[in-house]
Amino acid sequence: MIVLFTDFGLAGPYMGQVRAVLQRLAPAMPVIDLFADAPMRNPKAASYLLAAYAPWFPAGTVFLGVVDPGVGGERPALVVQADGRWYVGPGNGLFEILHRRADASEVFEIVWRPTILSASFHGRDLFTPVAALIARGEAPPGEKRPADFARHGDWPDDLAEVIYVDHYGNAMTGLRAALLPPDARLVAGHRRIERARTFGGMPAGTALWYENSTGLAEIAVNMGRADDALGLVIGSAVQIVS
Repeated sequence: MIVLFTDFGLAGPYMGQVRAVLQRLAPAMPVIDLFADAPMRNPKAASYLLAAYAPWFPAGTVFLGVVDPGVGGERPALVVQADGRWYVGPGNGLFEILHRRADASEVFEIVWRPTILSASFHGRDLFTPVAALIARGEAPPGEKRPADFARHGDWPDDLAEVIYVDHYGNAMTGLRAALLPPDARLVAGHRRIERARTFGGMPAGTALWYENSTGLAEIAVNMGRADDALGLVIGSAVQIVS
């Protein structure tokens, strides 16, 4: 399958144009919409989000990942193979965390260029055709690079920030809950937040944090919106306290 992970949004023509290219080049391949609202222009936050969700997909999956504020600039175009899954997109750190956590990985720099390549929409013109090609079982059209190519080694293993706010106003962090002490509290929006197993573990209107369904520490308000109640946005800092 091909999995779409972008910050394009669902309004406007962008996702439709990407899907049109996939339908033309890989018509038999299922296409899954994972995120169209990945952290906008923020490949760092998006990297932790993608790394949390990718393991739910089987080996052989091709991820088309486009969070690319430097489109048309000097950042390289990459194909990363990590633990049997393929990732196609910009070399701006978007694949850093999943690459780092993988048991086995390879990196290729895409050297192929289409006849027509717009300066501002590499997602449609470059990355989508390459994703379709790999999904059809063909070799990546690139040159193998060293493991440290286009890496961001200064990024932390876990990010103590909000990386996504969902439809309900819950704020996902870049912290893996299993690595936090069982009695840890989080501080966000100037509030100290207790851990609970799920929403109903706290009274209505009370903030809590819990291990979400992908293993991330997530901040919520029972029967409310954590983003409004705590003033949280993508990039809001989170502290771990005892």
